[in-house]
Amino acid sequence: MPEPRVPATALYVNVFVVAICGLVYELLAGTLGSYLLGDSVTQFSLVIGLYLSAMGVGAWLSRRLETQLARRFLEIELAVAIVGGVSAPVLFLAFGKVVHFQIVLLSFVSAIGVLVGLELPLLMRLLEGQLAFKDLVSRVLTFDYIGALAAALLFPLVLVPKLGLVRSSLMAGAANAVVALWGTWLLAERLGKAKYGVRIRAIIVLIGMLVALGFADRFTAWAEDEMYADPIVFSKTTPYQRIVVTRGRAGFQLFLNGNLQFASADEYRYHEALVHPAMASTDAPPRRVLILGGGDGLALREVLAHPSIEAVTLVDLDPAMTTLATHFPPLDELSRHSFRDHRVTVVNDDAMVWVDEHPGLWDVIIVDFPDPNTFALGKLYTKLFYKRLIGRLSPGGALAVQATSPLFARRSYWCIVDTIAAAGFAVKPYQVTVPSFGVWGYVLARREAFEPPRHVPDVALRYLNDAALVALFTMPADMTRVPVEVNQLDNQALVRYYEREWRKWE
Repeated sequence: MPEPRVPATALYVNVFVVAICGLVYELLAGTLGSYLLGDSVTQFSLVIGLYLSAMGVGAWLSRRLETQLARRFLEIELAVAIVGGVSAPVLFLAFGKVVHFQIVLLSFVSAIGVLVGLELPLLMRLLEGQLAFKDLVSRVLTFDYIGALAAALLFPLVLVPKLGLVRSSLMAGAANAVVALWGTWLLAERLGKAKYGVRIRAIIVLIGMLVALGFADRFTAWAEDEMYADPIVFSKTTPYQRIVVTRGRAGFQLFLNGNLQFASADEYRYHEALVHPAMASTDAPPRRVLILGGGDGLALREVLAHPSIEAVTLVDLDPAMTTLATHFPPLDELSRHSFRDHRVTVVNDDAMVWVDEHPGLWDVIIVDFPDPNTFALGKLYTKLFYKRLIGRLSPGGALAVQATSPLFARRSYWCIVDTIAAAGFAVKPYQVTVPSFGVWGYVLARREAFEPPRHVPDVALRYLNDAALVALFTMPADMTRVPVEVNQLDNQALVRYYEREWRKWE
C-alpha cells in the first residue's frame, strides 16, 4: 500500500524555518562565545566549522532511521526547539560556574548541528516518489539556503538589537515548536495515532518557550549580575555591541561586549595620557580637533579643557553610546556635560568611511577605538586608515592613538606603532599605568620628525605634570620594540597578534 502523499510546499516552509533557526542558534553561540570568552574570530570559526561538520554527521546518521519517518522527523524538530531554545540561557548560566565552559558551548553547537543535519535527509525521504529526484534536491536546498540568508540578515538587524541574545534563542525555539505542531496536521496520515502524542509534546514545548520568554529579561539581568563584580545599573544591546554599566563603592564601570572600557575611579589617567600629549605637541594652540571613537565623552572632556578650542567633531559608530553619555547622569557628570557644549558636533558613522568622505583638516586627531579584537575593529588600525588620517592632519598638527597594552600584548602594540609609521607618520610610543587596566600604550604621531613634549598644557589636570609627561615616553625593557608585520586591510596581522597575546591573560 503506497504511503499517503505529503504536502510538499508546506514542508518546504518547514525547511525554511529550520534553516533560519539552525543558523540563528549558531550565530548566538558564536556571539556568546566571543562576548564571554573573547577571541571572537576563533570562536566564530570554531562554532561555524563545528556546526557544518555536525550537520554532516547528522546527515550520515539519518541512514540508520528506517521506519516511522514522519514521527521521527517531528521529534527531531522538537529536539532542535528544546536544545536550541535553551542554548543561550544555559550558556549564560554555565559561564563562571563551569570550569571548561568552552566544552559546554561546543557541545551545544554539535548537538544542534547533528539534529539539523538529520532533518533534511528525512524530509527528502518523506517526499521521495512525489517529485523527480533533481527537483526534490534543488527545491529543498533552495529553501534551506534562502532560510540561511534570512537568518544572516535577521540576526544582526532585528534579533540581537530588538530581542537580545536570550530572547532570540527562546523565540527561535518557539518557532521550531510551532512548525513541529503544524507538522502534526501536515503529516497526520503518516503519523496515525502517534500524531496525538507528538502534538501534546509540541504544545508543551511551545508553552515552555513562551513562559521562558516572559522571564527572559529577569533571567538576563540575573545572569549578567553573576558575571560582573558590581551590580548592573544599565544594560542595552545595540546592533553593534552590548553596553553594560556596573556600579560599586569605588564608582561605576563601562563594559562593551564584556570588555572593560573605563572605571570612573581612574579613567582620568587614561584620558589625560591619551589627549594632552597631542595637544601639547602642535606648533600652535589647537583650534579644531577630531575625535574618532570616544563615545563616552571623556576624551572630549579633556579636549574641551583647552581654551583655544573652537570646534570638535566626534565620530562614533553607535548612537546608543553617545546617547548614554548624555542620558546617564553619572557619565554626563563625569564628562562635565561635554556633549552639551556648543562647539561639539557628534556624528554617528563608520569612522573609516566618514574620514574618507569628509575632507577637512584638524589640528589634533584623537583615536580612541576599542581594542582590535575583531576584523571589523582591526580595519581601523590598518595602514590604509592611517594614510587617510595623515591627509586630514593640519601642518604642525598631532595625532594620538590608543594602542592596547605594550606589556600584556607587546606584539599588538608595536604592530600599531609600526603601521602608523608605515603610513608616513613620525611616531613616538608612550605608556601609562592605569590601575583598572595595568600598563596601557599609546602612539603620538606627526607628519614630520619631532621631539616628545616636555611641558603639560596650562589646564587643570589630576595626573599629568611635567615630570609625569616626560616619563610617559620611557619604555621599560619588557616593553621595547619587537619585530612585527604591518597591519594591512587584506591581511590583518594585528588581530592575530591580539588574540594570541590576550588569550594568555583570560
